[in-house]
Amino acid sequence: MADSNRTGTVAGGRDTPALRTAGRRSIGPGIVVAATGVGAGGLVATLIAGSRFGYTLLWAAVIGCLVKISLAEAAGRWHLATGRTLFDGWRSLGPWTTAYFAGYVVVWGFVYGAAAMSSSALPLAALFPGTMDLKAWAVLCGLGGLVFVWFNRYAVFEKAMTVLVGVMFVVTVYLAVRVTPHLGSALAGLVPVLPDGSLVYTLGLIGGVGGTITLAAYGYWVNAKGWTDAGWMKVMRLDNRVAYLTTGIFVVSMLFVGAELLHSSGVALTKGDRGLLDLSTVLEERYGTATAKLFLVGFFATSYTSLIGVWHGVSLMFADFAGKFRPSLTAGAPCPEKSRPFRAYLLWLTFPPISLLFLDQPFALVVGYGVIGALFMPFLALTLLWLLNSARTPAEWRNGLLSNAMLGAAGLLFVVLCVQQLREQAR
Repeated sequence: MADSNRTGTVAGGRDTPALRTAGRRSIGPGIVVAATGVGAGGLVATLIAGSRFGYTLLWAAVIGCLVKISLAEAAGRWHLATGRTLFDGWRSLGPWTTAYFAGYVVVWGFVYGAAAMSSSALPLAALFPGTMDLKAWAVLCGLGGLVFVWFNRYAVFEKAMTVLVGVMFVVTVYLAVRVTPHLGSALAGLVPVLPDGSLVYTLGLIGGVGGTITLAAYGYWVNAKGWTDAGWMKVMRLDNRVAYLTTGIFVVSMLFVGAELLHSSGVALTKGDRGLLDLSTVLEERYGTATAKLFLVGFFATSYTSLIGVWHGVSLMFADFAGKFRPSLTAGAPCPEKSRPFRAYLLWLTFPPISLLFLDQPFALVVGYGVIGALFMPFLALTLLWLLNSARTPAEWRNGLLSNAMLGAAGLLFVVLCVQQLREQAR
């Protein structure tokens, strides 16, 4: 096989020392996808699980990280092994995938935009009380995300995300150490046990450790990084594992906080993003104002990584989606971030959702959002399972037994979670 020293890759997808050296300096897309998927709502769910069951469900959080590693690896492997985007793969499965994705990005983006802005605004309003109304903070967060993503390419975006992840990591690990976890109880929590009434929380922990449409965006970020063929496969896999190890520590730290700070005292948190404000109050009472404010800074970093991550990643996916139907929309753009569909979806994520901040969310829209959103993770897991076991993928990079087991288990899990969410929507 002939070497290609200029790129550090060789034909057939094997990597060279030059590539491995470059890869060690280039970890990044995994951090982006993992941080984007861990939102404030997911942290509240982790805290509530810790407050109700202590360390008992720690094993579920660990399994959740393994599930997300397998999903992100599968998405990245498809892009690198085939040289095609995930939307290309979905289109090859039939027009039904295009119809679902089109409905998803329109309805989901509209409602998610408002939710992301509100989540980012909550800690700012708490940090700077009396300065601005919560809705004004939310609009400012949305516009800030729009301007940042509009004028920057992937490299700057990745650096900003890495800084925010660093803030999240430091704050959560500090809190976990501050509450003085009982390591013996934590180790016991690695043994799979299902206490009475814990099934829903267990499924939520496994399915909620960084699980959103941004898992599908991972392959797009891998390509934006400049990793475009199978020669980058080992680097991508290392990147993915390091990222979800970091996220796992982050999530486990929050479970520790829930177990030690809330479980022992019987404190109940409000569901949703506002539950983190409840935790801030508890931290202030127990450890003082400085610790509470530090936590709010971490809360903002957590929320804002999700906002700008979606603004960038899902806009990349939409640009690919639109460009496949009308190539002239992306023709001539120096990169996808400068294309008309990318910027159009950025505007869709920002301005129409602002109206929802000032109005009660229409019931039909909320129900539609819940239904379409519930279907996405099983859609992703099962279509990846299909694509990576078919002739669409080169034989060398098709699923093995472990990949099939992980993706199959993920698909089954997300189908169960989907049914649960649909039942809640029907109530």
